[in-house]
Amino acid sequence: MIEQDTIKLLRECDAGVKMGISSIDDVLDNVRNSEFEKLLTKCKDEHAKLGTEIEKLLEKYNDDGKEPAVMAKSMSWIKTNLMIAMNETDATVADLMTDGCNMGVKSLNKYLNKYEGADEVSKDIAKRLINLEEKLTVDIRKFL
Repeated sequence: MIEQDTIKLLRECDAGVKMGISSIDDVLDNVRNSEFEKLLTKCKDEHAKLGTEIEKLLEKYNDDGKEPAVMAKSMSWIKTNLMIAMNETDATVADLMTDGCNMGVKSLNKYLNKYEGADEVSKDIAKRLINLEEKLTVDIRKFL
């Protein structure tokens, strides 16, 4: 049970990290404010570091991880491009990123509860990812 919950939680964290990096990549070229750009780039780098940590743990379990759901990724890309096309401002980007982070936090907390048998290392990674997403939403509020 512990091993299965651990693998499942790590897979969800892997998908979340990949979704976060992809979402930041989708908006980065539209950011005008250099401070905002630095915040997003730093968050992307921290996601990548966590992703590397997750991959190493998944390798121990001979697991390839998980890609974000195609539909979720597609819908995110469409929403991002439509909203930016209608209003190409940092406020629009901040709004999109806040929504994405909130969805990530909600999902990760749901998986933490669902896979309560996961080991403490995996739970810690999930909590660090949640904290990254929550911190970004606070840091970018001034751009809304």
